[in-house]
Amino acid sequence: MKFLPLVVLFSLILTISCSKKSSPGTTDTAPSDLNISVVISTDSSGNVTFTSTATNAVKFDYDFGNNVSQTGAAGNVTYKYPFSGSYTARVTAFSAGGAYISKTVPVNVIVAFRLVWADEFNTPGSPDPTKWGYDLGAGGWGNNELEYYTNRQANAVVSNGTLKIYAVKESYNGSSYTSARMLTNNLYSFQYGRIDVRAKLPAGIGTWPAIWMLGSDIATVPWPACGEIDIMEQSGSAKSTIYGTMHYPTEVGQYGDGSSTTNNTASTAFHVYSALWTPQSIQLSVDSVVYYSLPINQTTPFNQSFFIILNIAMGGNFGGAVDPSFVADSMVVDYVHVYQ
Repeated sequence: MKFLPLVVLFSLILTISCSKKSSPGTTDTAPSDLNISVVISTDSSGNVTFTSTATNAVKFDYDFGNNVSQTGAAGNVTYKYPFSGSYTARVTAFSAGGAYISKTVPVNVIVAFRLVWADEFNTPGSPDPTKWGYDLGAGGWGNNELEYYTNRQANAVVSNGTLKIYAVKESYNGSSYTSARMLTNNLYSFQYGRIDVRAKLPAGIGTWPAIWMLGSDIATVPWPACGEIDIMEQSGSAKSTIYGTMHYPTEVGQYGDGSSTTNNTASTAFHVYSALWTPQSIQLSVDSVVYYSLPINQTTPFNQSFFIILNIAMGGNFGGAVDPSFVADSMVVDYVHVYQ
């Protein structure tokens, strides 16, 4: 490789990143004196107003520092940041002929979360049909699982202010176990925010409870291209370990990118399992303690809406061998909250 002298190389980089020369035979002049004022709303709404001026500029491009941009805009733009954070916004001023100059500005935003969807499980009986549907049947579900999923109250019922999903040993339509897999698909989905699920997990060996989400386009974009966010999984035998995993096409071996944390009272006490999902990352936590974070961008499938799933599987690739003495066990859910 041939190396340019340092001064020449710096000059070349500066020219490429700051301005575009006019085409031969034109008299286009690059913008100059780019000034940017930033006004951040004091009501915690996330609204930020950018006012940009530059000599000889006819339009502006805005990169808000969170994988969101706006092109061909006027000098005044108001953007609503969805999450608190410290961002570096970039404004680029263009002349009529396409010459440009850029400048960055820091933006520190505080955004108050608000509850946008919830189920408190306060109405006894079957789960609210306006919020939850069911996956039904057997067939292993791609993981060699042993259960048959039903929509019976014997497998999913609300009582005493909580939802109980029961896994039961019984002969049912050719399967040796029954359970429930509840989901909000076609009823509710969301993009970005925080989801909290307060739950107590089963202790039975071979039970595989999960709190997770799938991309809403799964009907047309098969897994794993649709994306999967496993907020909580507990394996069949390691009942003091909580797993969090992301599934997406570029992961190594397509077996998931994630981590785990120890929770010695997962099956005896309630804990809050959460995902904080922004345009930049997904963080997983237990009782507000983050144990895993995945940076995301436009190449990963986590920039679309996802729906929520609650279930207990039996056995299978992750559940492992079921205790021969198993009779029944449950995942008890106090609430599901979604904030944005």
